Amino acid sequence: MIRHIRHAAVFCVLLLMALLVSATRVQVFQARLYDDNVGNRRSEIARYGQPRGDILVGGKPVTGSRDSGEQLRHERTYTDGPMFAPVTGFASQEYGTSLLEHAEDGVLSGEDPMLSPFPLWNDFTRARNPGGDVVTTLDRAAQRAAYRGLAGRKGAVAAIEPSSGRILALVSSPSYDPAVLSGNDAEVARSWERLNSDADKPMLNRAVRQTYPPGSTFKVVTAAAALDAGVITDLDEPTRSPAPYTLPGTTTRLTNESDGCVDLSLREAFKWSCNTVFAKLGVDVGVRDMTATAQAFGFNDRGLRIPFSVAPSTFDTTLDRAQLALSSIGQYNTRATPLQMAMVAGAVADRGLVREPYLVERTLRASGSTVGTAGSRHVRQAMQPQTAARLRELMTQVVTEGTGTNAAIPGATVGGKTGTAQHGILNSGTPYAWFVSWAQDDRDLEPKVAVAVVVEDASQARGDITGGGMAAPIARAVMAAVLNLP
Repeated sequence: MIRHIRHAAVFCVLLLMALLVSATRVQVFQARLYDDNVGNRRSEIARYGQPRGDILVGGKPVTGSRDSGEQLRHERTYTDGPMFAPVTGFASQEYGTSLLEHAEDGVLSGEDPMLSPFPLWNDFTRARNPGGDVVTTLDRAAQRAAYRGLAGRKGAVAAIEPSSGRILALVSSPSYDPAVLSGNDAEVARSWERLNSDADKPMLNRAVRQTYPPGSTFKVVTAAAALDAGVITDLDEPTRSPAPYTLPGTTTRLTNESDGCVDLSLREAFKWSCNTVFAKLGVDVGVRDMTATAQAFGFNDRGLRIPFSVAPSTFDTTLDRAQLALSSIGQYNTRATPLQMAMVAGAVADRGLVREPYLVERTLRASGSTVGTAGSRHVRQAMQPQTAARLRELMTQVVTEGTGTNAAIPGATVGGKTGTAQHGILNSGTPYAWFVSWAQDDRDLEPKVAVAVVVEDASQARGDITGGGMAAPIARAVMAAVLNLP
């Protein structure tokens, strides 16, 4: 009898051990598999069971959370949603996350293990940390000035601090309110359908995800290449440039918007934006050096993140001489985001240095302690420091006496370059109005802001659309906001 009891006890122990092994396999080794199963809603319920962390601008949150009382309790709310949407993106229970809400989701949702002083303990207990906060580099006044300046017209504004790469403003228009996508009811689905079917594409982030022909603003890059390559040694020496200029190997004649561009010096050609002079300069510099300079400024960089991805700006590396001439005045296949052109202006302002732009200053725990900071960023030398100094001189003259006088700010030194970019079949589309610039308070030792503005659907008659007339006043407002000048 004792022997049978002993056998039964051993069998029970074996069953218990098998149960423990099975539970361990499910709870530990297969936990991730069950957590990620689409039929398991526990993680989703836990995710929305607590408020999401906030995105901060100027120390104040532009996001929040609302307790809906539903199973997925907390829904995202936004303050000045359309103005900050190109930065925050959306956080939707139905459609996921985008832009900063996506790139910093681990911190905002509380899932980032760095939020806990004991991350291994959290893995064991399956506890969730409170959502952390994300502190942005944005200047609230500059963001507001850019948003109001576009006033609903299609276009975008990007502004950076040249000495650091901090993004001060990032605006895309027309915009949308991310709050309409926060819940998971039928109205959210209708809003999603409406936004995605809108011909004006309000959810497209034109500042970083849309590329445009940069037009004459690209002449900053061409001038830098010509000066660095030694093609131009004297800003006031005639350039031996005919007008009109016959594109090499073709019978196509390139003209200018105004007369008087024949043989103009670089100084005068830059001031009055002579296409013929810069097209010939690009050909004289050559594909290799033009490509090297463009890429040093950031063109053809497919890895830029701020921390969400940025569409690559492009300069074609396989050009014949006629195509090179057009590319050198920002046409043909040359394409740029507004952020890229702000980087170009920033390099001129900062002794030829291109600093990788960034949008997140630091991340915080719910307690306010720091989780991470921006740290050092990649820096490239786009041009020689003396070349940058000469370009600052040229850009300043554009604003004081050239095509960019609408960007002038009393009490500040402003440098700029206008652009009117043709596009469409046979250039039939409404031209894009561009302006790139930098500004320095007369009391400061270095420029504090670099800006790029593009306006797609200028309302004026086609012949009256200019970067100086349409885009420069917006850039002026943004620069004045950063400098705190009227």
